[in-house]
Amino acid sequence: MDKSGVGLEKGIEVLRRTPEVLRAWLGGLSQVWVESNEGPETWSPYDVLGHLIHGEKADWIPRAQQILEGRGHVPFPPFDRFAQFEESKGKTLDELLDEFEEEREKSLGILKAMDLAETDLDLEGTHPEFGSVSLRQLLATWVAHDLGHLGQIARVMAKQNQKAVGPWAKYLSILNPRQS
Repeated sequence: MDKSGVGLEKGIEVLRRTPEVLRAWLGGLSQVWVESNEGPETWSPYDVLGHLIHGEKADWIPRAQQILEGRGHVPFPPFDRFAQFEESKGKTLDELLDEFEEEREKSLGILKAMDLAETDLDLEGTHPEFGSVSLRQLLATWVAHDLGHLGQIARVMAKQNQKAVGPWAKYLSILNPRQS
């Protein structure tokens, strides 16, 4: 994945650990931590986990396979960013943690079996919104996507104490949007 990124092997280090991080972080927590969100039309940690599972099934590997199969000119099928609301219905957090771990392990096994060469990473696919994208960009985005959602979970959880921290809130960057 290089080309100004950390590279494929280093990216896999993060992808491999995300299920462990989520299990250590969310497993066994009270419902208030995993089911609270930031308000209407925002996601709870439970929702984010469901979204990550859906991505394992419908996004990263299927799109990489499409590129490698020489179907890069065919636009990727649209990704339903809200599929988790239906797919996670009735499942416990522990069931979602197990499912994510299994799906991620399967995805990384497929990725390893692809035995990607540097030249493969420059192959292109067609994103329905962005147009031409490389396999390198897709895989780097997978890593950034994981990290972004880990940050989102941290922010959602921190905001459960936003009022309780009182005046310290002004010093807690996680509770205050960045000002550029």
